[in-house]
Amino acid sequence: MKYFYAGLSDQGLHRSANQDAYLIDPSGRFVIVADGMGGHTGGQEASQIATQAIQAYLNDHWDSTLTNQALLQVAFSEANQAILQGQQAHPECAEMGTTAVTVIFREQPWCAHVGDSRLYRLQGSGLEQVTVDHTWVAQAVRTGRLDLEQARVHPWRHILSQCLGRGDLEKIEIRPIEVQAGDRLLLCSDGLTEELSDSLIAAYLESSKTCDKAAAALVKAANDHGGHDNITVVIVAAEPF
Repeated sequence: MKYFYAGLSDQGLHRSANQDAYLIDPSGRFVIVADGMGGHTGGQEASQIATQAIQAYLNDHWDSTLTNQALLQVAFSEANQAILQGQQAHPECAEMGTTAVTVIFREQPWCAHVGDSRLYRLQGSGLEQVTVDHTWVAQAVRTGRLDLEQARVHPWRHILSQCLGRGDLEKIEIRPIEVQAGDRLLLCSDGLTEELSDSLIAAYLESSKTCDKAAAALVKAANDHGGHDNITVVIVAAEPF
């Protein structure tokens, strides 16, 4: 399988800074999206710290005997510790934290995530949300207290149940992903999903011929629908050799 990649991050129309970060490994081994929080400086710092820490650990241990599960578990734990150290060194950023979603392409693709940045898979014409948001609202949907439409507009929808930058970080969710030729993967911050429904996201992914065009179309559409938050997308297309 051969993979093609594109990423794009935009400040949006209402924010004075971009607290998102993304990274596409130059060798195509992994991709990362992070969405920071904790004030302008803190959010920007947290997403950058997490992205760089995950990248550094994956680079250093890519050829090790660690399983994919262990590799991602420790990479995210290292990122969490790096943010905690940043909080201690800079008390003005004591509340900083970040979401993170990462996919590695090491034998079978695997995903790890914390928070509400998402991974989607477009397979045929069906779009599936692979990750489960770590939010109060998502938990309420799972337990039947809210339906999906209520959750989409609920005032508590941005309250995270976990993120990187917390001493009580719970188990990081890690899983393998089945990817077939012709599939597209989308990693994104909630600035995209706040503005566009899953059906609209699927339509833009299907109608755009390249990853670059799909990324540009999604960011533009999110801004056209309000652009209330920073918007970051990374798209991976799986094609046969």
